[in-house]
Amino acid sequence: MNKVLSNKKVIALYITPALFLVLALIYVPIIQTGYYGLMKWNGIGEMDFIGLKNYKVLMKDALFWKSALHSFSLALFSALSLIGYLFISIILASKIKGADLLRKIYLIPMLLASVAIAQLWMKIYHPSNGMLNTVLVAIGIEDPPAWLADANLALYAIIIPIIWQYAGFYILIYYAALKNIPESLVEAARIDGASPLQIALKIKLPLIMNVIKVTIVLAVVGSLKYFDLIYVMTGGGPNGASEVMASYMYQKAFKGFDFGYASAIGFFLLVICLVVTYIIRRFTAANKDIY
Repeated sequence: MNKVLSNKKVIALYITPALFLVLALIYVPIIQTGYYGLMKWNGIGEMDFIGLKNYKVLMKDALFWKSALHSFSLALFSALSLIGYLFISIILASKIKGADLLRKIYLIPMLLASVAIAQLWMKIYHPSNGMLNTVLVAIGIEDPPAWLADANLALYAIIIPIIWQYAGFYILIYYAALKNIPESLVEAARIDGASPLQIALKIKLPLIMNVIKVTIVLAVVGSLKYFDLIYVMTGGGPNGASEVMASYMYQKAFKGFDFGYASAIGFFLLVICLVVTYIIRRFTAANKDIY
């Protein structure tokens, strides 16, 4: 059996189908996107090769950089929200009463489609009969804002349901990591007189730091390419106030019929995600010796 498993030809035979799928579904589309970014193309007619012109225009596109700022703002809030998710996970893993029920409640948003979540929060944010403004009026605020129509509030109003949507996902990851910590280590710390806070900071967090690093990458990169809920709720409006890079790319491709420029945006977004991932990995690599 060991001889068969060590046979390189057999191993190659098993992994070849997966490699073809990865090549066809990931790398080929990436190469095509980079190729289309060098073209002037409306998605239907002939392509005209224009070299790096799309990328030069992109560097000077104020609307793109505004959408990039919004994407990075979303990424920042998503990364900061991980602190709250981690805190909740530590509490749930501490054998509190009702922890199983709370875990199931936190997972509910994951079971809903993004469109359903968008429709739910649009009703919550409705300026006249939405639940949020109804509560604000009840506590004495006579003129509550139109959350999704206010250019100063639209982006932040969208960030809240996005954070809510993925809470269960990250809480579940942290909870599973915390439950894998040997109970003997925690008990030994308790015997030595460590407080619950000291146990969390000095024992639990260092032991799950590799998991935390992964979730930081997932949260930041996922936020940079986020699209669906924003498109349903505001379409990037009002006046680009909630536009992100992915929605701006969609606008250019399917409303402006400039698929060459949209492909350049998509390829540049890929580069940004790779660079951000590299920076996060380098920034967190300093602590790798303690694991």
